[in-house]
Amino acid sequence: METNSAKNRTGSLELDFDPSYLARCAQLAMVLEVSASPKPGNVDRDHDYPDTTFEHFLSSAIGTYPVLEEAARSQSGVGALIHAAAKESLRWQHGGNTHFGAFVLLIPLLMAAGSGRRVSEIVFGTTAEDAAEFYRAFSIANVRVDAVPEIDLEDSGSIDKILEEEIGLFDLMKLSVDHDLIANEWVNGFKRTFRCADLIREKADKMSINDAIVCTFLQMLAETPDTFIQTKFGRGKSIEVSEHASMIIAGNRDLNSIKSRVHEFDRKLIREKVNPGSTADIIIGGLFVALVRGLRV
Repeated sequence: METNSAKNRTGSLELDFDPSYLARCAQLAMVLEVSASPKPGNVDRDHDYPDTTFEHFLSSAIGTYPVLEEAARSQSGVGALIHAAAKESLRWQHGGNTHFGAFVLLIPLLMAAGSGRRVSEIVFGTTAEDAAEFYRAFSIANVRVDAVPEIDLEDSGSIDKILEEEIGLFDLMKLSVDHDLIANEWVNGFKRTFRCADLIREKADKMSINDAIVCTFLQMLAETPDTFIQTKFGRGKSIEVSEHASMIIAGNRDLNSIKSRVHEFDRKLIREKVNPGSTADIIIGGLFVALVRGLRV
């Protein structure tokens, strides 16, 4: 965690580096994100997908505690920890990929917060073995992603290439930086995650935590097209969804004034099976940072 910049932005803030505390912050971030409603297009407390439900997300968040705590105690092994989190998540629920993108953000953030190091230092120091473990995690989580010509994550031979050519996990992320929000966070210092944390804290001073999360979700979606949507439906659709979110929040300061339009937007995305999953992952990362910095519900 970037503790010096955090202190500069938030005044006198004592960060608790206890691994159990940090793991609970990560759990709460996942639970608060999936509970927030109405959160257009995504599973929340008010609606499920046919194969993935609210309870699947809760089970994943609670069941992965041991891995989250281990990450907060660790100095290395990012890829193995992401792999372990993906496996543990699937042990506790049958809804498929609930939190893979969130784990890719949370694991280095937990490691940084637990060690007092900068998160950019954690990800930059990843190795080819981390990349190989990430590949293994990717395959069991059944994640959809745009292909890159250098490394095909759907090709079983890619793991041999990663190890033979010593392609580190940070380098692997750089290959996807232009079409994957999570990879972009890794390469660019988790800027959106930290901005998301600031927005949530600012809004939580003026409204309920639920409304703060929903309004931040809409703002982040409006600012950056969701790459999970892009992977499934194309760049044009992701831009259309962002523009719709931007129109809804334009000039409005609270959720009550736009709630009917948000519900309408939600129904449209659910009907079209369009879910801004990458934006939800950024919200989880932002909530974790905000909670570590002292946000309370």
